[in-house]
Amino acid sequence: MRLTFLGTGTSFGVPQVGCGCAVCRSSDPRDRRTRVGALVESGGLRLLIDTPPELRLQLLSADVDRVDAVLYTHEHADHTHGIDDLRAISVRRDGALPLYGPPETLDALAHRFPYIFDPAMKPLAGTSKPEGFAHPLQPGVPARIGHLDVTPVEVPHGRMRVYGYRIGPLAYVTDAKLLPDAALATLAGVEVLVLNALFRTPHPTHLSIGEAAEAASRVGAARTFLTHLTHQTAHADLEAALPPNIRPAYDGLVVEIPE
Repeated sequence: MRLTFLGTGTSFGVPQVGCGCAVCRSSDPRDRRTRVGALVESGGLRLLIDTPPELRLQLLSADVDRVDAVLYTHEHADHTHGIDDLRAISVRRDGALPLYGPPETLDALAHRFPYIFDPAMKPLAGTSKPEGFAHPLQPGVPARIGHLDVTPVEVPHGRMRVYGYRIGPLAYVTDAKLLPDAALATLAGVEVLVLNALFRTPHPTHLSIGEAAEAASRVGAARTFLTHLTHQTAHADLEAALPPNIRPAYDGLVVEIPE
């Protein structure tokens, strides 16, 4: 199994518009963070996690020309508003692209982007549109996608819920404020864990860096990677401050995971 971090930044991205801080001006390419998203590959199957606003550029950078399904974590714009870029994927498919996620997220996307979800909305002759088919998921109930079992992991994000995903030895969780007991039970035994880590100080809807490190120790994965990082933390500084089994991710990082 291969995990590619397409984007590792917050909703602002890094550099942040209008900011002249040291991280936004950094020459370290690992400090340039597009909005958060990832690709999971196994046995020829490609699962895209979220469609961030820079999706087209991310897929080009990672040399990705095909995905088999999309897993949505939640409806926030920094995780969904690159959805129209799926047109380049769906036009080469025989049928709509399967889109999985929380029922309320898929409902919100169908409301914002009805032309993607409504098969009755036909493009004019000589034109095309992205086509997706919604598959609502329930937390803790595995979905079979290709040859993989994908289990949604419900975590709180302020007043809303977010789905992380357990895919065999990999767990990908972003925009969580904490890991409830049910989530910890689903995550038990993973080899690689991805967690969001916002500021060094507490935040009302996201794990802080310290909270993420503590949550990672509770899960006990051999390797943990932090994502959804801000311009307040340089990659090199964060890497130096973390224990060896917890690393900050960066755009373009590829992680190989034995299955």
